Amino acid sequence: MLRQIIAMGGGGFSMEPENPLLDLYILGQSEKQTPKVCFVPTASGDADNYITRFYTAFERHECTPSHLSLFSPPTRDLESYVMDKDIIYVGGGNTKNLLALWKEWGLDIILRKAWQQGKIMAGVSAGSICWFEEGVTDSFGSGLEPLKTLGFLKGSNCPHYDGEKERRPAYQSFVGSARIKAGYAADDGAALNFIDEQLVKAVSSRQEAKAYRVWMEEQKVKEEAVKTIYLG
Repeated sequence: MLRQIIAMGGGGFSMEPENPLLDLYILGQSEKQTPKVCFVPTASGDADNYITRFYTAFERHECTPSHLSLFSPPTRDLESYVMDKDIIYVGGGNTKNLLALWKEWGLDIILRKAWQQGKIMAGVSAGSICWFEEGVTDSFGSGLEPLKTLGFLKGSNCPHYDGEKERRPAYQSFVGSARIKAGYAADDGAALNFIDEQLVKAVSSRQEAKAYRVWMEEQKVKEEAVKTIYLG
């Protein structure tokens, strides 16, 4: 059973409503003709507008969309609800709040089980950071800080690498000072595709968008662009 995660630095329906390339890529990783895709908008506080935009986007595609709200749960049996889906798509927002709520509801444990049983995990921004051991977040309200996350994937993650000017220097500083582990960054419009915890491909919805590996070597921070395939 393949364990697959697709971590987007930015993009998808919420940032590129007229550019469905990343969303179609995620759907295409499922073996199902009409995959069941479940949006998890916890990081946004289950914002109604965000949920509406998800349905507006995904009802155009060959899939069966649904969403999982922790503020208005669809059922008491969250595990059965999640296990019925093929793809879990986690939205952006406040990563720290997302982690707290998931742990309170036991959703972190359910999602790990789903991932181990071949359900595709995907997400953007907070929905990218959450899968790694650590991430660079603005969840605390002022500036960027490292944050311990779920650890499905080894290392750290930084989204919006080109989209927010403070992201790249902050991530490199954190890696250089050992405040955060080495890991991967992704521009807005770029996504990292991991299978069985190994990066197998980087893809993008914009020609210029890239993914990167960032690490320390000989007391210097190194950054290397990962070959990124434009989906257009």
